[in-house]
Amino acid sequence: MAASQPLTAALKIPRGRTRTGDIDYLTLTFAELAAEVSAWRAQLTTRGIVPGDRVLVMVKPGLPLIAAAFALFAHGAVPIVIDPGMGLKSFLSCVTRSRPRALLGIPFARFISRVFRKPFATVQVRIPASSSPTARLKPKPHVPNPNSQIETSSPSALAAILFTSGSTGAPKGVCYTHGMFDAQVELIRATYDIRPGEIDLPLLPLFALFNPALGMTTVVPEIDPSRPAAVDPKKIIQAIRQENITSSFGSPTLWRKLAVHCHQHHVTLPSLRRVLCAGAPVPPDLWDLMTPVLPNGHLHSPYGATESLPVSTISASEILVDTAVATQNGAGTCVGRPLPANDVRIIALTDAPLATLADTTQLPPGQIGEIIVAGPTVTHEYDALPEATAAAKIRDSGLEFGSLAFGTSHAVFHRLGDAGYIDANGYLWFCGRKAERVETVAGPVFTEQVEPIFNTHADVRRSALIGLGERGRQRLAVVIEPVSPSFTADSTNCRRFARELREIAKRHAHTAHIKLFYFHPAFPVDVRHNAKIHRLTLATWAQTATGYESDPKR
Repeated sequence: MAASQPLTAALKIPRGRTRTGDIDYLTLTFAELAAEVSAWRAQLTTRGIVPGDRVLVMVKPGLPLIAAAFALFAHGAVPIVIDPGMGLKSFLSCVTRSRPRALLGIPFARFISRVFRKPFATVQVRIPASSSPTARLKPKPHVPNPNSQIETSSPSALAAILFTSGSTGAPKGVCYTHGMFDAQVELIRATYDIRPGEIDLPLLPLFALFNPALGMTTVVPEIDPSRPAAVDPKKIIQAIRQENITSSFGSPTLWRKLAVHCHQHHVTLPSLRRVLCAGAPVPPDLWDLMTPVLPNGHLHSPYGATESLPVSTISASEILVDTAVATQNGAGTCVGRPLPANDVRIIALTDAPLATLADTTQLPPGQIGEIIVAGPTVTHEYDALPEATAAAKIRDSGLEFGSLAFGTSHAVFHRLGDAGYIDANGYLWFCGRKAERVETVAGPVFTEQVEPIFNTHADVRRSALIGLGERGRQRLAVVIEPVSPSFTADSTNCRRFARELREIAKRHAHTAHIKLFYFHPAFPVDVRHNAKIHRLTLATWAQTATGYESDPKR
């Protein structure tokens, strides 16, 4: 990109406000960003970093993250990226397991590495990075040919270790090869018709790393990645309108906050061509809410996981015409048709490891099971977690996808850990996390076939299906996060609310037995997207909380 569009803006990082109130950006062209990457690579060489070294990256979103990551890729080193908001205990556990030889970090990160010596015991080199997102190194006068970077690593070489959010278990390091990243860039480009010269505002910092390879200008948002829900919507909307943003990625929680602000202040975002919304199922009402905000664009929801993305995708036009009503009536959440590059199958639910496809039972259309996928972006293993790898991967022989073969003679299916089904028209439906299903005497009940039904109540912000008691004989219950938290402090309101929810439950056969309701002022959610509900945590909370049971004798 530095060779084909050297003078195009590659990166814009906010650094304050002008006298007129506009956002003031430090702007780097693709040629300048390539020079910055070259300077970072020279520093890596000076510090003794060699190809294959694992480097824990602890810098702020902006120039240091993007320049350092691409310098590490070009150098053949392996960046390790861990969510900053997962909590200190989980973070240190991830550091211990990933065994970095080097730490590239801001002063506070280097301080942490000195205080907690044991998790950082493998760190031999500490490379300083500024705390400023706009900090630049002194570029070298010669900018290397960007095409030469392709030759530094083979497609099968380890490129990076990216940690999962840990929403239904401990965070795990996902091993990406250079070939997988290359396939991912091409799949995203083709699926969403992304073209060089577009302008992107990534509300998840990690997604900024795709933009230079796609030829897009990255505008760094004014958002704290460790507290995304605290974002000021006015700042994000100002950036979109001022910089004529054409594309953006964010969670349903963030886009709801932005959409509500737009409606309240009669604002539209005419420059946006596409919004990618992921991290949790997009509620039916959010599709409606976003439509008038995007007069020239569309909301899309890619489905997948850190281990495989994207698996499928769906747009607002498909949702509003074909699937929204079904979701609100308990069919699950439609996540679109699988992308042509992927092989998606539904297998019978089991919590046991499955070594090969011969150990699985593939289910026909319409039957709910576990979703598995093979394809060019499907990762093969977790870092230093052989048991987790065995639990999540299924091997098959003789499959290839495009020009990227998996190993010498086998392909890998990833078990997404999600329950779902494929309908008669080829659409994939998500019914909930497998680990969060409730096992009753009558069989399993899935979160995404229950919660949207209760979310139709005007006073419900979101709901969570939980199971109480012994697995296999669990009792169904629903936890409600009200629109107004004051509901939870008044037992009279809670009892009335429970009666109204019970009337909704009686309208559908699979929710008719739900009589017990809990009210929680603010659901525990993941840090990365602020959208994935920790239902297992709520189930533990409910064991000592006050529940409200409607018509218990019926």
